[in-house]
Amino acid sequence: MDRFDAMQAFARVVETGSFTKAAQTLHMSRTTVTQLVQQLEARLRVRLLNRTTRQVNVTADGAAYYEHVARLLASLDDAETSLSSFAASPRGRLRVDVPAPLARFLLVPALPGFHARYPDIQLDLGVSDRNVDLIDENVDCVIRGGVITDPSLVARHIGDLHAALHAAPVYLDTVGVPAHPKDLEAVPHRIVGYRGSRRAGVMPYVLHRSDEVLTVHGRHLLAVDDGNAYLAAGVAGLGVLWLPDYVAVAHAQRGELVRVLTNWQVQPMPLHVAFRPNRHISAKLRVFVDWVAALMAEHVPVIDPRQTA
Repeated sequence: MDRFDAMQAFARVVETGSFTKAAQTLHMSRTTVTQLVQQLEARLRVRLLNRTTRQVNVTADGAAYYEHVARLLASLDDAETSLSSFAASPRGRLRVDVPAPLARFLLVPALPGFHARYPDIQLDLGVSDRNVDLIDENVDCVIRGGVITDPSLVARHIGDLHAALHAAPVYLDTVGVPAHPKDLEAVPHRIVGYRGSRRAGVMPYVLHRSDEVLTVHGRHLLAVDDGNAYLAAGVAGLGVLWLPDYVAVAHAQRGELVRVLTNWQVQPMPLHVAFRPNRHISAKLRVFVDWVAALMAEHVPVIDPRQTA
């Protein structure tokens, strides 16, 4: 048994959740992958995977072993890319999770430039607004808005999202223009509610004007947990939206959305890229983080504290 091939096969089965998919990505037969994993289990004298006719699940021993294997494979990958012949071209698979609107409006349109620069990096992009568990889901890094409170993650501040309140013309024609934030908590006004994956209720709006600060919960008939659905609901006239400027600008230019309560400001939301501190920082992850930071500096730059002091 080639131990490296066996560890690589095991890791790929864990990552894909399937012997067949692992075989396809490794350009091996399914039989070969199965035999390699079986030989590895025999050598270690533990069961690494639980197999059924429908799915493959990693055991507790397998999960612990996978963490060591993943770090070892990443170290080997980085050792190769540190050589002069590979340094200019990081390679391998990178798993990233990003919010839906950020992917749609900023990240995906810019990816041709990233792949032109790093053609050997395969990017597996998870697009969601939920809080991803980097360990359980084997994700290399996430991009998230808001404060990163998880002490197990390293977070790099890469931007600040300016935002404002918007509504569709059809909504304003039907119920009128709100004159004050508290109008959003009473009939006939309403918001489109947004709730995160770990939030019990709808996210409130925090607005300020000079020294006055208001937390507005809003009255809603619809709440969603996806940024694209949230935007679509607002454009359809279902309520007032809190939107980052980079999302709102194109819709405002087309007349689909109108800014409201223009004398009130929304506190900018920090944007972070986060990854595990005990994760080996491979060359491919390093160049992706640097590329994302440069992209965000162009579209949603970090605010200089001296400008808001």
